[in-house]
Amino acid sequence: MNIGAIIAGAGIIGIAVARELSIAGIDVMILECGHRFGLVTSSRNSGVIHAGLYYPEGSLKAVTCVEGRHKLYDFCERRRVPHRRCGKLIFAAEESELPALDAIMKWGAAAGVDDLVRLDPAEVRAMQPGFDCAGAIHSPSTGIVDQHELMLALLGEAEARGARLVCEAKVDSIRRQGDDWVVKSGEIELITPIVINAAGLGAQALAAEIDALDPSLVPPLFLAKGCYFSYSGPAPFTRLVYPVPGPTSLGTHLTLDLNGQIRFGPDIHWVDDQDYDVDAALKQDFLAAARKIWPAIDETRLSPAYAGIRPKLAGPNMATADFVIQGPKTHGLPGLVNLFGIESPGLTASLAIAESVALVLSGDL
Repeated sequence: MNIGAIIAGAGIIGIAVARELSIAGIDVMILECGHRFGLVTSSRNSGVIHAGLYYPEGSLKAVTCVEGRHKLYDFCERRRVPHRRCGKLIFAAEESELPALDAIMKWGAAAGVDDLVRLDPAEVRAMQPGFDCAGAIHSPSTGIVDQHELMLALLGEAEARGARLVCEAKVDSIRRQGDDWVVKSGEIELITPIVINAAGLGAQALAAEIDALDPSLVPPLFLAKGCYFSYSGPAPFTRLVYPVPGPTSLGTHLTLDLNGQIRFGPDIHWVDDQDYDVDAALKQDFLAAARKIWPAIDETRLSPAYAGIRPKLAGPNMATADFVIQGPKTHGLPGLVNLFGIESPGLTASLAIAESVALVLSGDL
């Protein structure tokens, strides 16, 4: 069977790419090894629409996050996807952390985030009564979104233009055949000029099955597990609240769902396999992090919720890595795009990443 483009992976990135290519008139098939779309990284995160504050100037994370945020809000408003611009406070718990806020203000400005407001302790208390800190940044462009409804809406637009999603269809191998690619899934072989590796946590393993790809171009994968604890009951927060970021994560923060319920997380654990259990023994660590934000929290209402795993390209004690959108200009193989290390802010950046993939295929990027 001949297909215009085959996308491996039906997370938010694979679905967004399918929509982008189908809008361009390409016949698209998405192959997903799970029994439905978006079951892994795309649904096991905070559901935050990031403003684009934390990433080095000119990096793919910075550029696609800011561009993607605008595109995502526009899409959600047009398609009535449940979302809310609730805003976010990034706080310094003590004065020694104030320089970190200065750095975030500079990073945000360099990335084009032009609505950040620096707050002193009194201004923070006026915005969030009872919350004491040494200072904070208010990011009004930060928001939250229903990840499932977002993926459903994106998939709907792709399918309306002829895209097809096939679940329980693991890609076993990809080999070059003349000017095309032969994609094998079970006993089925599909022929296509375009292959997009959007397999997320499985992207490196899938790349290793591409016979023509130089193995040295497949980056290492580090698994960073993040657990969440949920809080049952009312809480006095209407915005997200984040500490200053650490070297490998944004820190255990307070987020909201669209019903106003709060949760804390993610923390970070470097793991060797995809285990999504949340150890109840982590409660004391979560309580300590939560009390920096909400000293009066009722610990009896805090309980384990869920976990996600981020596909990182850098491990502990290593410099953070950027997204990798690897196309023919890198590997020399026409029609192949590998997406590696698409972690946070991948949800926010999804539509911009999809546009970048289309540009890579056209040779413009």
